[in-house]
Amino acid sequence: MAIEVLKPGLWTSIQDSGRMGFGNFGVPISGAMDKYAAAFANMLLGNFGKEAVMEITHLGPVLKFHEKTIAAISGLNADILLNGKKIPINESFQIEKGAVLSIERVSDGNWIYLAVFGGFQSEIIMDSRSMYDGITSQAKIKKGDFLKIRGFSGTKPEHYSIVRFQKRTYLSNRIKVFRGPEFSLLSKNNKNELFQKQFTISPDSSRMAYLLEEKVENNLQSILTGPVLPGTVELTPDGKLIILMRDAPVTGGYPRVLQVCEESLDVLAQKKTGEKIQFVLS
Repeated sequence: MAIEVLKPGLWTSIQDSGRMGFGNFGVPISGAMDKYAAAFANMLLGNFGKEAVMEITHLGPVLKFHEKTIAAISGLNADILLNGKKIPINESFQIEKGAVLSIERVSDGNWIYLAVFGGFQSEIIMDSRSMYDGITSQAKIKKGDFLKIRGFSGTKPEHYSIVRFQKRTYLSNRIKVFRGPEFSLLSKNNKNELFQKQFTISPDSSRMAYLLEEKVENNLQSILTGPVLPGTVELTPDGKLIILMRDAPVTGGYPRVLQVCEESLDVLAQKKTGEKIQFVLS
């Protein structure tokens, strides 16, 4: 009962809701970059919210199914082919044994999520299946991998209610934040600058952190290393802002001036290089 990876795509991995409670060992939380989209794919199949999904970045994989199943792909938009025929995003569909699924590209946003019935059955380490370099045996899927799934002998269930993906939420550039632990140390001008200026997503961004291109004046003294979380906004000595993302470390040494709300962290994850955002106090 497996899916064969014919092509791995640009960066494709297995993710779930992450590794909670292991920060004292220096273990990042990880998990899906866009938790709403990942949970939506699981919901379409009736999976539990924490079932592992496949996270697909920009250019997707080509997968051959050696087992019948039902699946769903969620996200903003993508070109998806099943045996050469286009299928819609944010809907469930049935896959027969021997079928080939091709995700050609993610056309809107950065990430989409493939869920299968019962979730991907990859290795569990520290209560999570999320791939992370140095914790799991591999950080992303590779050509020739066989990914275990559960069998499905039924037919695609009929749904009598409509569940719509909340795409409108992602159209805004407003990122809701709370004040961070060192926010009070900023001058009035610094605080105004944080909320009046628009910031551009830098190409030097990853699952670990998004770097913003514009600078903010920084007259703060360095701080002792302190705890950080996904969504923590750090102000570097040269005035640049770093927003920690899902693969963030558990400690940081820069002033923590803001903390992004969970919902806005999902929205931020889908912002592409060159897009602008603006911080708004929640």
